[in-house]
Amino acid sequence: MNMAWKEMKKNKARFLILGSIVFLVSLLTFIISGLANGLSHDNAGLIKDLPPGQFYMTEDAEEMYNLSKINSETQDAMLTSHENAVALSIQLGFINDESDKQRSVAFVTSTDTDLFEQVSSGEVILDRSLEEEGIKIGDILTNNQHHGTFVVKGFVDQKKYSHAPVAFISTEDYQEIYRTSEMQLIFIPELETAQEFTGLQSYSNQEFLQTIPSYSAEQMSLNMIVWFLIVISGMLFAIFFYMMNVQKIGLYGILKAIGVKTSALFRMMWTKMVVITVIALGISIAGSQLFNSLAPNGMPFNLSIQTTVQLSLIFLLIGFIGATLSGIQIKKVEALQAIQQGEV
Repeated sequence: MNMAWKEMKKNKARFLILGSIVFLVSLLTFIISGLANGLSHDNAGLIKDLPPGQFYMTEDAEEMYNLSKINSETQDAMLTSHENAVALSIQLGFINDESDKQRSVAFVTSTDTDLFEQVSSGEVILDRSLEEEGIKIGDILTNNQHHGTFVVKGFVDQKKYSHAPVAFISTEDYQEIYRTSEMQLIFIPELETAQEFTGLQSYSNQEFLQTIPSYSAEQMSLNMIVWFLIVISGMLFAIFFYMMNVQKIGLYGILKAIGVKTSALFRMMWTKMVVITVIALGISIAGSQLFNSLAPNGMPFNLSIQTTVQLSLIFLLIGFIGATLSGIQIKKVEALQAIQQGEV
């Protein structure tokens, strides 16, 4: 420990440069991770807020939920056999506000359940993002495929689907707009093991998210960037400590000759790695939270404590692996040979 502190004080510039690079890489990683989580909720907040369970759609829909049509006999049988099951439909569409401005929404309707908002015919409950755009409770909205009007009864938080604000409407209004009496999906909450139903395909919550257009590609791209940055940080530690070790071969030989164990040299290296990483991560976490507070309200950014802790532990693990790999040469150092070689 003391040797590590003395070396860090002696070579402040080198360790400051490494710490600055780790800080920048980790800060960028936190920000991209927050954007990925925010976009994930903006794309599928309606689904992500549901408890774990199983979704069912028709097999011939080929994972396209909007092409799924569950017949009434199958629906009634499933709702009867599972008390908490719910039939629902989701369809992208438009509503016109009182100034006749068209707004994109995701219409959602369901059978009686506590999982989704329930409204009467002629009423609608909207995602709160539309309230921020000027729509108020009591406003009269219209739809080109609906003969009547919709009265705004309230707003709900963080209910998005395919980046569109959700509009909860009654089953009767949905059937009139889309000219169908069949629901698209059945959701059975708290069903850990999927049950087989003739003509239906089951999906867990996470599997169903992959059927949402753009969700998989969007999340895969952002997560690849996050992991790429984490790997870069590990390579930085490996290269930095490798160069440091090459320069200290003679010193390590002397230390071994006077009885310092290889494990002690590794602990010294690990101490330096932990100190640099913890300080850099602490500053980058503060920076990411500052970014969160200064980011515009419309920016989808969500960096939770759980995600922050997970990424921090991964950074520490990757740093440990990188530093350890670079220190393999310390184990191979022969005291006499290193002393004769001299310190570069």
